[in-house]
Amino acid sequence: MLEDVVKDKYKRPILSLRITITNRCNENCIYCHHDGMVSSKDEMTPDELYLITKIAKKIGVRKIRLSGGDPLVRKDIVEIVEKIASLDFKDISLTTNGVLLEKYAEDLKKAGLDRVNVSLDTLKRDTYKFVTNMDYLNEAKAGILKAVEVGLYPVKINMVIMKDINVDEIKDMFMFCRQHGIILQLIELIESENCEDDKFSDEYHYPLDPIEKTLADMADDVYERKFMQGRKKYYINDGEIEIVRPVDNSKFCANCSRLRITPDGKIKPCLLRNDNLVELINHVRNGKSEEELEEIFIKGINKREPFNKD
Repeated sequence: MLEDVVKDKYKRPILSLRITITNRCNENCIYCHHDGMVSSKDEMTPDELYLITKIAKKIGVRKIRLSGGDPLVRKDIVEIVEKIASLDFKDISLTTNGVLLEKYAEDLKKAGLDRVNVSLDTLKRDTYKFVTNMDYLNEAKAGILKAVEVGLYPVKINMVIMKDINVDEIKDMFMFCRQHGIILQLIELIESENCEDDKFSDEYHYPLDPIEKTLADMADDVYERKFMQGRKKYYINDGEIEIVRPVDNSKFCANCSRLRITPDGKIKPCLLRNDNLVELINHVRNGKSEEELEEIFIKGINKREPFNKD
């Protein structure tokens, strides 16, 4: 039931909050956005993140996702998860590159983390080094398998599809995922306004339409997620592939139920826009009441405007 959930002016319920708790990372991927760069000393503290998620819970948010950068570079990541988990959300997840996941997976599970998404675009070492500018493929794979072992289920792999880089690896990645009971998410590359090369998107963008057509022809079953941007899941030979297409996809906007918080503590109403951010963390640090913070959340929600209005 959605009666207790705040909706934006387009009647989209706000069910999920994604919080970028750091922009620090131990990799330097070629497509990274680096939203809202802040120093580590200015990152939101565990107590501040607890209060922010508490307010989110009051307005009906049911799911929390922690992201980065890479959240696992924060030495207090287990404490952060533990505090948020005490609020009894339906789902708490974390997106990571997996490099430090083997170290933290068991403690995160005990702290209350439900599941993880691991960004992994390739199983080839040379390609991995090109995309991430690092050589941590073995560590990332070990982290993924540890997450499966401790029950951070379902484990998902986020594979950003890039022309002439990894399009030909989709089958191999799917086989790896199916072997270990992992869900594969194929993600359409979106343009990064922070990328130094303004031709980056043109050079590497690969439309997922032909891939979706192939999957549809192969699938034993297809399911569309109503409140997750209309994403489609394709079930093939006991494996699962999900498609994430924010580029020129009206369903992505029409069915978006997610609000975001940037690493510098601003409410980000839309994934694809940075021109309508709403200040939040300074109000938290200045001692605003929970009721006042709730109104700031509502202000951010009211600024939600579909990027694609088709």
